[in-house]
Amino acid sequence: MGEGISTQSYEKEYIERIKTEAREITEELLSVANLRAGDALVVGCSSSEVASHKIGSFSSEEIGGAIFKAIKEILDKKGIYLAAQCCEHLNRALIVEEEYALQNRIPIVNVRPVLKAGGSFATAAFGGFRSPVAIENIQAQAGIDIGDTLIGMHLAPVVVPVRTARNSIGNAHVVTARTRPKYIGGERAQYN
Repeated sequence: MGEGISTQSYEKEYIERIKTEAREITEELLSVANLRAGDALVVGCSSSEVASHKIGSFSSEEIGGAIFKAIKEILDKKGIYLAAQCCEHLNRALIVEEEYALQNRIPIVNVRPVLKAGGSFATAAFGGFRSPVAIENIQAQAGIDIGDTLIGMHLAPVVVPVRTARNSIGNAHVVTARTRPKYIGGERAQYN
């Protein structure tokens, strides 16, 4: 493996724990985000931060894959698309199902993530989706940021933070958000 790539094998209990933490956060976010089938949830994930290392310094295929599977399983049941944010080496491009890109007329770009250029979570998505493609921009309806990866550029306005009971996966700080339509008008306007 290359520099900055983890060769560490984790105990089954640790992997199960981070999968459980990822599921709990995802389910709690979905309980308040009011997403519909066909919506997108963007996830940025630093497996290095989950494993108590500096972001980008200890990419773990095992950790990225475990978290990807845990989140994707929940989203698939609800018909919600997962958008996996790549690391900064791919300009924070996203890996999505081709079906999502085509339905939303999002231009597809030509790149394939790997552990040190794309990150472990995006690499897992590329290997775990039926027909993965890369895109540059999205306006997702909700998001999960695992390890301070800065997913804000991929969320539709207006972003509303969601405070979940759990705010970490492994040792990575987690922030979640949903979006809502902009309020327009003035004091006489009425809102839903």
